Amino acid sequence: MRIHVTAVAGTGMGALAGLLRELGHEVSGSDVAFYPPMGPALREWGIRLFEGFSREHLLATAGREAPELVVVGNVCRKDNVEAVAALELGLPRLHIADALRRFALAQASPLVVAGTHGKTTTSALVAHLLDRSGLNPGFLIGGVPRSLGRSFRPAGKRKLSTGGQLGLRRPPFVLEGDEYDTAFWEKTAKFLHYDAEVAILTSIEHDHIDIYPTYADYRRAFETFVAGLPEDGLLVACASEPEVVAVAQQARCPVAYYALEGEDTHGQSPHWLAAPAQETEDGITFDLFAGGVLAGRYITPLPGRHNLKNAVAAIAAAAQGYGVPLRSLASPLAEFGGVRRRQELRGTTGGARVYDDFAHHPTAVRVTLDALRRKHREGRLLAVFEPRSATACRRLHQDAYADAFAAADVVLLPPVGRPELAADEKLDVELLASALRERGQRAEALPDVDGIVARLRELARPGDTVAILSNGAFGGIFERLLDPPTP
Repeated sequence: MRIHVTAVAGTGMGALAGLLRELGHEVSGSDVAFYPPMGPALREWGIRLFEGFSREHLLATAGREAPELVVVGNVCRKDNVEAVAALELGLPRLHIADALRRFALAQASPLVVAGTHGKTTTSALVAHLLDRSGLNPGFLIGGVPRSLGRSFRPAGKRKLSTGGQLGLRRPPFVLEGDEYDTAFWEKTAKFLHYDAEVAILTSIEHDHIDIYPTYADYRRAFETFVAGLPEDGLLVACASEPEVVAVAQQARCPVAYYALEGEDTHGQSPHWLAAPAQETEDGITFDLFAGGVLAGRYITPLPGRHNLKNAVAAIAAAAQGYGVPLRSLASPLAEFGGVRRRQELRGTTGGARVYDDFAHHPTAVRVTLDALRRKHREGRLLAVFEPRSATACRRLHQDAYADAFAAADVVLLPPVGRPELAADEKLDVELLASALRERGQRAEALPDVDGIVARLRELARPGDTVAILSNGAFGGIFERLLDPPTP
């Protein structure tokens, strides 16, 4: 088909455009700008790009036929000129979730990773394990797994007899199950449209306050998702998260709980249990128990107990959901290269390591900093946090952020990324810095990225670790901060 993607330069929409192109469709796309890395990637994938939004992009011209379908990004409002034109011209339109269901999931077995935290890493890890096990999975992930080289791929075309919970199934398709809404005309969560057969549920904490004003609204999306899993499907659920355990009671399918040794599992007996044995800069060695039986010793290169749980969830989904033999998962797990922008080592400044991470919710900030502190026990930990997302910019978690930075020796804060918010609604970074100083930490609220770069160059010493936490480009901070690579 000829498909036009409106607002194509976002992470998810760009990956969708690339996936559609690889599936054989002729794809064009429009957006306000095409900055790296997505702009160059779209051109490399063969997407015809238009800068700006215009009715003309949906019309036939001398050198181009009109599109047969328009996919509208969820950043578009109802007055977007291309969304309006699609209706006026009678062109069918879809949002990203239904486009995936129509073009990528129809001949696949959807495996959806849901939860407030850990979706990207867990999705990438389970896709990696299934790929290395020969199941030829498709995937669409909100980050780039290093071992797979890109964030999307169609599922293989052959059927697989695998055993496991699902028995004879189509090839798996791994999706990062976003709970954000789909489009201006469809306000339900994206993951409700994926027809999941296997699901992983990592955690549930109030997030996306712009879409879910109350926690009850937020939790209801997950309850609907779990209740919709088929009876012959599988839910892999984190037993150490009380809200996950409560929501898992809605499932009609079998529930496989996972946890780490010593955690409160809220009345559940985990089928999948990891007992950490040793933690070093190279990763975490652990003993894995399946149904109470020792299944062997494994190692994950990812730092932090939260990532160890993500690894156990991925193993459970691959083994119990799709019948991959446990013994064949040890080597792929040890070889997993991580995900770009998830505890990614980007370079150095003044001899200090500089990490890039997407964390913005207080829980994600806390576990990320804890993991880096445990990975690099020598030197100081300097944290830079950009409050940019709809939730991070608000006072909802003002007090929680003070606790989230406990592992850091130094915390630097720029202004809130959404200055249009009312003062009584906006996160107070000066108050946060003051609260951290009262705890004995060095903390500063600085006026801009230039000030942060200058302060980091002044403070960073050889052996220190710098963690830059943002879900955006953060003013090109890495390009301005990092030392030139050694020839």
